[in-house]
Amino acid sequence: FALVGAAIGYIAPEFWLGRKIKARSMGMVLQLPDALDLLTISVEAGLGFDAALAKVVEKMEGPLVDEFRQALAEVRMGRPRREALRDLASRADAQPVSNFIGAIVQAEQLGVPIAKVLQIQSNQLRIERRQRAEEAAAKAPVKMLFPMVGCIFPTIFIVILGPAIVTVMGG
Repeated sequence: FALVGAAIGYIAPEFWLGRKIKARSMGMVLQLPDALDLLTISVEAGLGFDAALAKVVEKMEGPLVDEFRQALAEVRMGRPRREALRDLASRADAQPVSNFIGAIVQAEQLGVPIAKVLQIQSNQLRIERRQRAEEAAAKAPVKMLFPMVGCIFPTIFIVILGPAIVTVMGG
């Protein structure tokens, strides 16, 4: 019992923490298009990138916004924006967030207008969101198959074959 308890005590926290990390990462990926839209609108309205990021932090909630808040606080304390954003990408552990941060850092280095980069990123993320939704919709029939086979079909067989079995047994 002690060995099984020790094994469970070692594996269960890793399993629990892994699920929390995956859920947080997925929350960031799902929240990124909305945050990016608000960021794009704010930059196009004339705000600087840092002010637009502050507007996103003010208006939204979630794991991605918490990371934006952390990066914004680091920039306000005097850390270069490039380093703060790169740290955000490493903490996020989500590929779309890393791609977005990479595009922003590269645009800043090359002198490309950030509004244009945000528009392109926003369009790309909308396309990816639509593709994820289509993929989930394509998986739905397969996921519905097992409950139908296990629950619905036996009931249908009982309703259809029940009277026939009663007639055969009575005759």
